[in-house]
Amino acid sequence: MRVHLGYILIALAHIPTAGRAAEGTLGPLRVGIEQWVQTKQLISRTKSDWDAEKEMLLQTKALYERELSGIDDQMSKVSTNSVQVDRDRAVLDAELKDSNATLDHARVLVAGLEAKASALAARMPDPLKETLQPLLNRLPQEAASSKTAVTERLQTVVSLFNEIDKFNNAISITSEKRKNDRGEEIAVESVYVGLGAAYFVNQTGDFAGTGEPGADGWRWSVNPSLAAEVREIIRIYRGERTASFVLLPVQVQ
Repeated sequence: MRVHLGYILIALAHIPTAGRAAEGTLGPLRVGIEQWVQTKQLISRTKSDWDAEKEMLLQTKALYERELSGIDDQMSKVSTNSVQVDRDRAVLDAELKDSNATLDHARVLVAGLEAKASALAARMPDPLKETLQPLLNRLPQEAASSKTAVTERLQTVVSLFNEIDKFNNAISITSEKRKNDRGEEIAVESVYVGLGAAYFVNQTGDFAGTGEPGADGWRWSVNPSLAAEVREIIRIYRGERTASFVLLPVQVQ
């Protein structure tokens, strides 16, 4: 096709201007050639534009591919993190369940200890009761409905038993009042040998006796014959006498 058109162009260059008849014959051919040339130019420009557009599209495609790759990496990390979060949550849920079970067990344990502490307190001697009273006031009236934290309740019970144990492992001397056979209250000094036994004597030494723990509290018995021995123990305790053995009766239950 190109060869034939080339000859046509050369022939047109040598055709003389012969008149209106020749121009009328060659006119449509010239128009066709001009249109073909314009078409070729349009095709060339279109190809050039496409080449430029194609390069831009390829660059854009590469950019999108890089972005998609980055998004895939992020999604992979998110997925991995989500799996780890689920695992951590499962571990925490299990630990929380164990903690709640432990707390429930601790509530039952503390409630039992509180009941024992209250029962023991009723059997304690008056001087020890005075020491225990602030702690006893902190015990809940109804353990099941108590809003106090288990740890706080346990600390109160531990403090109660510590005070009881401390009293039980020492000799204590306190000032109290005891009733004589006539029902009169006499000022005395009482010697508590732990929680096992106690002795008392008045200042003049004519009123003395013993005490022992009972189910409803301490029971006291008058025995004036023990006055000298009890006074001697008090003097030794205060450093007014050198240490020596003093024999006193003990009620063994």
